[in-house]
Amino acid sequence: MQVSMTINGDPVSADVEPRLLLVHFIRDRAGLTGTNIGCDSSSCGACTIHLGGEAVKSCTVLAVQADDCDITTIEGLADGDTLHPMQQAFHECHALQCGYCTPGMVMAAVSLLDEVPNPTEADVREGLEGNLCRCTGYHNIVRAVLQAAGDQS
Repeated sequence: MQVSMTINGDPVSADVEPRLLLVHFIRDRAGLTGTNIGCDSSSCGACTIHLGGEAVKSCTVLAVQADDCDITTIEGLADGDTLHPMQQAFHECHALQCGYCTPGMVMAAVSLLDEVPNPTEADVREGLEGNLCRCTGYHNIVRAVLQAAGDQS
């Protein structure tokens, strides 16, 4: 099947098998490897992207379901060399160790602040519960999200 979508503002089209997961389309067809494959079962959130402005785990969506959609990946957040405020907060708060979960965590956090602009610590912890980190213990991730929320107000 032929699919066409806009990823980070760029049109992308390709012939795909109907069963191809969006995460594999993004990585293998669009060449954007910032979206990580962590589990293929929607348990970890490493593949979180924005699909039509909503945070989704791209391992749960078929590429054909994203036909004619707008997608933003971690590569689409920065403005040239200027990091997105969430990316900057993750950097400043040392909210990563190995970095594998970071793209998905950042994408989920951006979506959280779109929905809850001034979250409490409890809001952040609840809002990110679908994204797993095996390294940090979450403290610095929560700090980064709260810092980014403060920077945008």
